[in-house]
Amino acid sequence: MVICKSIIALQEMIQSQKKANASIGFVPTMGALHKGHIALVEAAKQANNFTICSIFVNPTQFNNPEDFEKYPISIEADIALLITHQCDVLFLPSVSEMYPNGPKLITPYPLGTLETILEGKYRPGHFQGVCQIVDRLLTIIQPHQLYMGSKDYQQCIVINRLLQLNPAFLKIQLHLQPTIREQSGLAMSSRNRRLSAENLIKAAALYQSLVFIQSNIQQFTIAELVEQATQMLLKAGFEKVDYISIADAATLAPISTTKPANRTIVLAAAYIQGVRLIDNLMIN
Repeated sequence: MVICKSIIALQEMIQSQKKANASIGFVPTMGALHKGHIALVEAAKQANNFTICSIFVNPTQFNNPEDFEKYPISIEADIALLITHQCDVLFLPSVSEMYPNGPKLITPYPLGTLETILEGKYRPGHFQGVCQIVDRLLTIIQPHQLYMGSKDYQQCIVINRLLQLNPAFLKIQLHLQPTIREQSGLAMSSRNRRLSAENLIKAAALYQSLVFIQSNIQQFTIAELVEQATQMLLKAGFEKVDYISIADAATLAPISTTKPANRTIVLAAAYIQGVRLIDNLMIN
């Protein structure tokens, strides 16, 4: 595996691959890699001739500076994992490499209601920062295929919007890979590393609350489902629930009936041991 820290070196490598008509698969990450990330790399490798993974803890997508400071870093372990799984290139840029003129966003991305609901509501500015870095990475790499995990479902919807906003990105195919879970059902996440062994077990209640809603969607009203799932989390040891939303899977607009015509998803965000976890589950 080649490790590139400069944009110029990376682009030279990409150009030689494209001259040979190689298809490029790209997996953007913030490091602290786990089986979910590796599943993305494996999917990219299976469908492409050349796979690039990036590790960059992007400061502009953290609305809470403390969250940025606490984000887990494990570069050496990440490199070893990517080598084991035969990733072709790791792009490992510095902040100054990615933002040579500073990280300030000049023109906001028109994301509409996506940045005022759910994650957008509770993490103001987060999706602008996500779009800023993904826009930059896609401009640099110009991949054929882009791979992201369904755990960050709203982020995937946002990135799909970004691809539509830029004519240069219209040919990029976005692939959402299924959420990889622990045996308990807990969605794998870099943030799980901050939990004690006891709270890792308790955190599985987040997934269980989603399964409860999925299983009982015909038995209760929307309000009753949300209230019961919220109480499940609080009784399990979660300190705070930001949201539990049963929504249209395409728009993320909350639904008003338990017999919706369109695909439906339940999304949740809650805190345990001061760590904010998110998850989602398709209902139909």
